[in-house]
Amino acid sequence: MFLDMLRPSQPKLSLAIYMPQHDAHWFIRARLKPRQLLLLVSIEELGNIHKAADALGMTQPAASKLLKELEDALGVQLFNRLARGMRATAYGEIMIRHARMTLSTLGIAYEEINALKTGLVGQVAVGIIMPPGAMLMPLVIAELKQHYPLLQIRVELDSSDVLVARLLEGKLDMAVARLFEHHDKSVFNFQRLGEESMCLISRQGHPLMRKRKLAIADLVNASWILPTGKVLRHRFEMMFRDQGLAPPGNLVETPAVLIMTSLLQQSDMIAVLSREAARHYREHGMVSLLPIELPLKMDAYGIITRHGQLLSPGAQLMLEAIRATAARIY
Repeated sequence: MFLDMLRPSQPKLSLAIYMPQHDAHWFIRARLKPRQLLLLVSIEELGNIHKAADALGMTQPAASKLLKELEDALGVQLFNRLARGMRATAYGEIMIRHARMTLSTLGIAYEEINALKTGLVGQVAVGIIMPPGAMLMPLVIAELKQHYPLLQIRVELDSSDVLVARLLEGKLDMAVARLFEHHDKSVFNFQRLGEESMCLISRQGHPLMRKRKLAIADLVNASWILPTGKVLRHRFEMMFRDQGLAPPGNLVETPAVLIMTSLLQQSDMIAVLSREAARHYREHGMVSLLPIELPLKMDAYGIITRHGQLLSPGAQLMLEAIRATAARIY
């Protein structure tokens, strides 16, 4: 199928001829123009159709006509015209979100074609949260590069909320992350990989390492480091409240493990980290695991893709490598 893309394309009938009339979306697909998508995103970003028109190199009347044609085709108003600009309606927000995805997909297609022209096998952008980022992803990349050295791989390490948003915008091919209650699960596919239990880490030789029976109550006045995330922060606070204790107020939140480990080495701070990642850093002599079992767990994480998404050859290679490697190590 992929090689078929390289063969000369055959002439096709026009969209208006072969599109079935009973298809409720044929009119939109026949009338929708790429510049309308660009205009939607520009108005959202600049808040003004005059500025959006200038940014796209068109006149304001031409931009207004494009927007009106789209609104007429949809039968809804996409923007509220305000005294100081324009604000997307609920309908507009839906169109803008899909416009961003479409434009991002077209950009990726252009990059894939250029990669193919220069002899590369493609590219893939994957987002990943910290626990599998420390163990799973390095193994996956090493495996892929051994067999496909020219595959271009971009990895983003961030929180689940950020990665899911970027996946929805079409800026990632897939993510290894969590889906929480506030995520719209109808637009995603999720394949579970593993769970995450949390532990406490510190610098080597930390005074708390000498305490025989370390309890939650002993940690209230400690200086803490937490990975960034609303869900983890809530569960961390509930861990103390469940024992009738006020949550610690002396804490730092950061998504960067490099900052976390540096702070630990230069102070008596303690940090919450997944057990999987903590073992990795302990093996390299960077941290110690404090002798306490935390009643703190996060939801299962897994491979997330957009529902109905057609993966590129490079993304398909990444997906298969993640599945195979995860099955081997988890």
